[in-house]
Amino acid sequence: MTCASPELVIFDSDGVLVDSEIIALTVLVRTASEEGVAISMEDAIRSFRGVKMTDCVREIERRLGRSVRDTFVADVRLATALAFDAELRPVEGIHAALAAITAPVCVASNGPMSKLTHALGLTSLLGHFEGRIFSAYEVGSWKPDPGLFLHAAQTLGAHPSRCVVVEDSLSGIYAAKAAGMRVLGFTGGDPEIEQELAAVCDDLFHRMSDLPALLSME
Repeated sequence: MTCASPELVIFDSDGVLVDSEIIALTVLVRTASEEGVAISMEDAIRSFRGVKMTDCVREIERRLGRSVRDTFVADVRLATALAFDAELRPVEGIHAALAAITAPVCVASNGPMSKLTHALGLTSLLGHFEGRIFSAYEVGSWKPDPGLFLHAAQTLGAHPSRCVVVEDSLSGIYAAKAAGMRVLGFTGGDPEIEQELAAVCDDLFHRMSDLPALLSME
């Protein structure tokens, strides 16, 4: 499926706009370790990348054989925010790519709105998306369900078939496909992500500098 001159380009946030995934997963692994379960970074990437927090907690509890402490999620959120303050950077090339994209853009993420605005603000990306940021927590629909993407398209007056989604996770790609949208898989040059996404998305790209040309592809 192709979609020349899209009516809307929908970006995921973590790993697509902001280089946040390893930071956030490191915090999750550390907090899980404090709770009593050891998870390697490789396992965390495979099990938790692009997955909503509720499902992450459910899997950690399965491994623990019991519930996590009441403050577990709040502790993860706070530690992630502090780590972002110290370490978060924009994905390389995203500012130039956004400057070259003429179609309307928005963000649609499984993360809470506070996390999204914090991350985008820290990386000077908020101005590109302010007023067009969609959180699964506000919509009540998490990827891989298509509801978040469909809500973004409807709110901004774009037909799903004329939307392009930029994603780096299987859950996001499945959501975009279910919504009837063209999906571009961003690998960031990571061969493991490339292998994971190659069979399920319409096109793969490895550098943000390649995105504007892909969006105008017929």
